[in-house]
Amino acid sequence: MDTGPVVAEAERQFRAAERRGGVEVRELHQISEFRQVFALYDDIWHADPGKAPISTELMRAMSHSGNYVTGAFDGARLVGACVGFFADPVGTALHSHVTGALPGRGIGFALKLHQRAWALTRGLSTVFWTYDPLVRRNAHFNIAKLGARPEEYLESFYGPMADAINAGDESDRLLVVWRLTEPRVVAACSGTGKPPLVPDEARVALAAEGDRPVKGTTGGRVSLVQIPRDVEMLRRTDPTAARAWRHATRDVLGGLIGQGARVTGFTSDGHYILERQ
Repeated sequence: MDTGPVVAEAERQFRAAERRGGVEVRELHQISEFRQVFALYDDIWHADPGKAPISTELMRAMSHSGNYVTGAFDGARLVGACVGFFADPVGTALHSHVTGALPGRGIGFALKLHQRAWALTRGLSTVFWTYDPLVRRNAHFNIAKLGARPEEYLESFYGPMADAINAGDESDRLLVVWRLTEPRVVAACSGTGKPPLVPDEARVALAAEGDRPVKGTTGGRVSLVQIPRDVEMLRRTDPTAARAWRHATRDVLGGLIGQGARVTGFTSDGHYILERQ
């Protein structure tokens, strides 16, 4: 199969996103650059000493060995970064370990499209990563904006986390898989993706009543699982409610995925769409 046109189109899509974000995205190789990434991540996560998402030294080693360490620059200022490493199946996959960017400009989108073009150039077909299933903006970005799909619910994946975003909660994660040449992904990366259709037969499996989760029915072919509007704020203002959402989402969303239901979309009002075959 001639992958040249696929790679060329991925590069065009990335360049368009880069221009819209007003940034330059490039691979990083210098220790001074990795220190900038470390400082950017610290500004985002405010991790306790020794609990940073990744160290300067590890980024240096990963970059030197050919893995993915990339930054987005607004002039000389680093405004986003992404770090990933080759994964199993060997020669086909990349694990995207951590991505952080200043909000509101599409910098994260430009970084991910650069990552997609980079991976395709190297013959990779799949990128995967984890994210907190309760964070609505990340669910929308991963599923609606990029066309990726969650495929596994991972309970307490990282153990206790001591940073300003995750502290006080359990580190449940969804493993999201980005199959780089699927038509859905190609459309999403070109900006021609369409909002998901919610079938009439869909039944609410988890809903919000105020700030609290309320379980519904999970027996239908199509289920809707709602998540809170801002779980990070809820962790600060009502930790009990945040814990209730964690456990309810683990039971309902994790349970449905464990039973074979597939996440097929994410709605603008914060619902996962899951379908049984």
